Amino acid sequence: MTDWLQTRLGISPELQLRLFATLATIVGLWLVHRIALSLVYRRVRDPRSRYRWRKTLTYLVYAAGIVIVGPMWFAWVESFTTIVGFLSAGLAIALKDPVSNLAGWAFILWRRPFEVGDRVQIGPHAGDVIDLGLFQFTINEIGAWVQADQSSGRIIHVPNGKIFTDPVANYNKGFKYIWNEVPVLVTFESDWRKAKQILTKIAVKHAEHLTAEAEHDLLEASQQYLINYRKLTPIVYTKVVDSGVQLTIRYLIEPRKRRGTEHAIWEDILTEFAACPDIDLAYHTVRGFKNTDEGKPALRAPAVTPHSLERVDE
Repeated sequence: MTDWLQTRLGISPELQLRLFATLATIVGLWLVHRIALSLVYRRVRDPRSRYRWRKTLTYLVYAAGIVIVGPMWFAWVESFTTIVGFLSAGLAIALKDPVSNLAGWAFILWRRPFEVGDRVQIGPHAGDVIDLGLFQFTINEIGAWVQADQSSGRIIHVPNGKIFTDPVANYNKGFKYIWNEVPVLVTFESDWRKAKQILTKIAVKHAEHLTAEAEHDLLEASQQYLINYRKLTPIVYTKVVDSGVQLTIRYLIEPRKRRGTEHAIWEDILTEFAACPDIDLAYHTVRGFKNTDEGKPALRAPAVTPHSLERVDE
């Protein structure tokens, strides 16, 4: 077989040996990888731990392959640094994006702007990170045509190099809670003070239990970031807009529970307001205002009588 390969294909015995050793190394490392994974899967049941084991073993196999196969092919090179220099220059020019993605992968592992399982937004895309590879990371998209922070069902692959060019927002890193607001609009004629008391009670019911946890989390985050929140308890703000009095509930919540809490809060609001005859929800309307009969008595315009019209004619 050696003579035939040398005669027919021009492959020298030395090169044949290298090819065979390389193939044997690849097959051997693949078998080791599969056996190691099977052992891990038998003992580890947690999906997150399984993922980390799989990625770690994969990187170790890649590194071992480079260490074993590399010297086989570069042992004959007298000046290895010269070859590396030429390869680096060629890669920098011809493979700019892949090199940038590899650098992004190294940056993500080193600086950890996010980890697998975090909810992030990078550029226009937001979602939960479900995989991290050498050239790209994968997110399970939230939002898009879904009008809430819930999954759209799409899987998006983002090049790792985007970490250097696009802003990255991490919902979980540092301070793991986010502020959410629920605006409630009542009519000008409603008893807005009573409505505000009801909304405050509802906000406390759904969000105050997080205050103690948030204070502890904020204390830990302040060791790394300059975050200074003086009030973490729920609050209701008052504002006048075109169609009525806007009462805005502001509270802390975990990112993945945002829609669920809004749903529960709105159900309580509708139930409480339905039992109050002096509170009405407002919406955009067009109304006429008769300034002689409506408004505060001291500010009403004087009524127009026929006698006053005659004086105007004179």
